[in-house]
Amino acid sequence: MKFQEQDVIEIKHRNSSALFCPQFGGRLLQWHHNGRALIYWPDHADWSKPAKVRGGNPLLFPFIARHFVNGEIGWWVDTDGTRREMPVHGFARDMPFTFSVSEDGQGIHMSLQDTECTRQIYPYAFRFEAHYRLEENTLRVELITSNKSNLPMPYYSGHHFYFALTQSQRNATTLQLPASRRQRQNPDGSLSATEPGESSYILSDPRLQDCFSLLDGPGTVYVREKESGLNLALDLESETGVPWYAVTTWTETPESDFYCVEPWLGLPNAIHHRQGLRLLPPGKSEAAVCRIKVL
Repeated sequence: MKFQEQDVIEIKHRNSSALFCPQFGGRLLQWHHNGRALIYWPDHADWSKPAKVRGGNPLLFPFIARHFVNGEIGWWVDTDGTRREMPVHGFARDMPFTFSVSEDGQGIHMSLQDTECTRQIYPYAFRFEAHYRLEENTLRVELITSNKSNLPMPYYSGHHFYFALTQSQRNATTLQLPASRRQRQNPDGSLSATEPGESSYILSDPRLQDCFSLLDGPGTVYVREKESGLNLALDLESETGVPWYAVTTWTETPESDFYCVEPWLGLPNAIHHRQGLRLLPPGKSEAAVCRIKVL
């Protein structure tokens, strides 16, 4: 089907539907439940630069957010000591994914494999997959990473969910977190000291802006919007054995029509400071599952 003059894929389950654009970074564009947009997508997206559009759910791989070498952004150093470029949030969101839709029309499987271009900046053979499925009042997404190289492969992937929450709604929305600690990235790429986290925040709380909530263990994150009665649960229980490391919160401006709640497997610059760094053995695969449920 067509959406904003682009070819997109739609999956459906009863009162839910979701739109995807595999050719533009495997992006989830929208999720509607009972006629309400839960995932935000702008009405006038700039499709000439889809990776830069504020909306949907960009897939973050192989690394998350900003990387620095000697204070200079956009670089990382591999195990051989070679300095390499790395785009913010990795390269997956800029690349086309192959895809297949489940026979029942309720799920989509998207996959990305290494290319000569990716191996210039990330010298590993890999397969990165995203499995989305609509279940009863739930959007389930599984990220699977496979190491096709003969060396351990560093990675830390994640989500960038743009929830449809305007400024006025954010003032009446609470974010409830499992036990966690707060941390940030300093301008030079280093990490700030950790500070105690809280179990509940108002989304407009400035302490949440660009903040990493480091999870002390698996659990569920709740987003509760008082005026509309919307209640969402992000189930981060580790059913596959790969634990989510942090939940990052961010919005672009106080006036933005979205607020991002982002489960991450690691932290920015982890290849250097090791906090959240995952090393996948040769020939192995591992998965991380997140379920977003409408309560």
